[in-house]
Amino acid sequence: MTDLNTDFTPIDQQNWSRRDYFYYFTKMMPTGFTLNVDIDVTTTKTWLAARQLKFNAAYLYLISKVITQIPEFRIARTQDQQLVRYAVLHPAYSVMHADDHSISSLWTAYDPDFRQFYRNYLTDQETYGAQHSPMPKAPQSENTYMIGSIPWTHFTSYTPLPFTPLNTFFPVIQAGRYTLVDQRWQMPLSVTIHHAVADGYHVSQFLNQVQAAFNHPETWLMTASGDD
Repeated sequence: MTDLNTDFTPIDQQNWSRRDYFYYFTKMMPTGFTLNVDIDVTTTKTWLAARQLKFNAAYLYLISKVITQIPEFRIARTQDQQLVRYAVLHPAYSVMHADDHSISSLWTAYDPDFRQFYRNYLTDQETYGAQHSPMPKAPQSENTYMIGSIPWTHFTSYTPLPFTPLNTFFPVIQAGRYTLVDQRWQMPLSVTIHHAVADGYHVSQFLNQVQAAFNHPETWLMTASGDD
């Protein structure tokens, strides 16, 4: 089992390059935005199917791994209002219960090794997946982010609406049902972020890296059995 990584670095807010933007987008014009794109998942889908590995586990892992490369996506505010940047974020996602179509929110500890993350994911599914409650696995850290999928719908737009003040500025990621277009599997992906910490450029860089990851599973993933 992975040791839970909760490491963070305080941000020097007085000398932070986004200091004025953070103030503007949190105090003067509180703003967030969403970008929706289609990601080509053909290569990864085929690669996983050949190894009998679960797509959702790979999806959670790849998004979380790319987030480790985007500093703007890992910013939060502590109780004393200190801004910090976490080293990693752990995916918090929903599972649906087949008997009544209710959902539960689980989270899985991120590990840089896909094999270990895959084991963590399977353990969480086995331990908590059948429990009918909103959060069967108690939160253990502040550095979890919302990521989900709606595998029944290929959407063109998705925007979550928070109704409470934010203490974190992590992205909210949502995927939809992938569909076959010109013999390529296309998966809608929505990214929502607070403008205080990121601009369109940062989200574009994130999406470019996500596509690169799905294009090259042989270098971004390893099989659960340990084979390349």
